[in-house]
Amino acid sequence: MDAKILAVLDAYHELIDKEKNSPREEAPGGRDGGQDRRLRAVGPQTGQLLNIIAKSLAAPTILELGTSFGYSGIWLAEAARQTGGRLITIELHEYKSAYARDMAIKAGLADHIDFRVGDAVAMIGDLQIGIDLVLVDLWKDLYVPCLEAFYPKLNPGAIIIADNMTRPGNEDVRNYARAIRSKPGITSVEIPVGAGLEISRYEPG
Repeated sequence: MDAKILAVLDAYHELIDKEKNSPREEAPGGRDGGQDRRLRAVGPQTGQLLNIIAKSLAAPTILELGTSFGYSGIWLAEAARQTGGRLITIELHEYKSAYARDMAIKAGLADHIDFRVGDAVAMIGDLQIGIDLVLVDLWKDLYVPCLEAFYPKLNPGAIIIADNMTRPGNEDVRNYARAIRSKPGITSVEIPVGAGLEISRYEPG
């Protein structure tokens, strides 16, 4: 990775460490109130794994569900730049997407990212292209609805990575694990990286 990307990742890591060592506070207006400033980033170990997996694909179309403040998008976009792929990242809140875009510009990666703001399920439904890699990392009660939306759009060999399978590891993520493992053509395994990842691969019969 070049110096600009490393500098941006270092800036994120400082924020991640600060957040980890600060008391957790509920954002005014709740999770969708538009004032939530917690990064909730996947962390460097998961970021590196995302980067490695994305680089194993040829010119992938990558779909990220939950841009947040853009940390995981840097890892994915760096891989997209190297492989000739593209990242589509969806976020409910404009202020988070704008922050992520600014960081991508500083990293020199903005040209490889399509930033979209709105309802994830609806926007997945509007996609007119096949998907090669999906990162599922938004509100947990949306995991299954998003799965139902993107599953018909997966290209053969597509990989799906869902975060937070062990932390928080709640009923929503357990429902997701059951749902994706029941889909035709899916093989899936949970691995203890970061907050727990469900990694799945799609091969139609």
